[in-house]
Amino acid sequence: KGCALMIDCRSLDYQEVRMGENSTEENKETPAVVVCNSNVSHSIASGEYPIRVAQCQNATSVLQSSVAINDSTTIESLRDATIEHLAQCQNQMDDITYKRAKHVITENDRVTQAVTALQVGDWKKMGVLMNASHESLRDNFEVSCKEIDVLVELAKSYGDGVYGSRITGGGFGGCTVTLLRQKDVDGLIRHLKEGYKEKLGLDCSCFVTDAGDGSRVIQL
Repeated sequence: KGCALMIDCRSLDYQEVRMGENSTEENKETPAVVVCNSNVSHSIASGEYPIRVAQCQNATSVLQSSVAINDSTTIESLRDATIEHLAQCQNQMDDITYKRAKHVITENDRVTQAVTALQVGDWKKMGVLMNASHESLRDNFEVSCKEIDVLVELAKSYGDGVYGSRITGGGFGGCTVTLLRQKDVDGLIRHLKEGYKEKLGLDCSCFVTDAGDGSRVIQL
């Protein structure tokens, strides 16, 4: 409870990241997490997922053949590449392949930064990372949609109480997740519901969540 979970999808190792473990007095209050369901799901999603996989595999192949010439780095997948490696190979990729690889490489870096931000309770930094993540998912990986983008922008426009907001899940609809001060929860939810209805004529569903105990055996 009270932890985020960082999972290494290659080794399946994991790290419990206690939120605010080393917080300063200034950042002592644990923020709230609001999930907002756009209540839309675009059918394009099922066909786009394998395309993204193929694009990332293409980028990996280019990096493997090019980077090996220049240094001793072993690139098994995009997680092994740096943004500098990608820049070396940019002229060997089409724009879309480059953008897909850029998202993966920069997102992995954001995850590493997020671990530190969560541990020290730097909620503003965490918010910046969440916003940047959404922008990359929208512009580089292109898995967002109009409805989700509206919800993210509404959250960010609420004011200083909101640290950051981004799409969560597989994309092309679904939910956003927003990190904010506890005292601003009710106001943000009203703002999201009213703004979503006004801009798109749609209803969204919001709920507050936190880091629970996770999967465990329950004695009945």
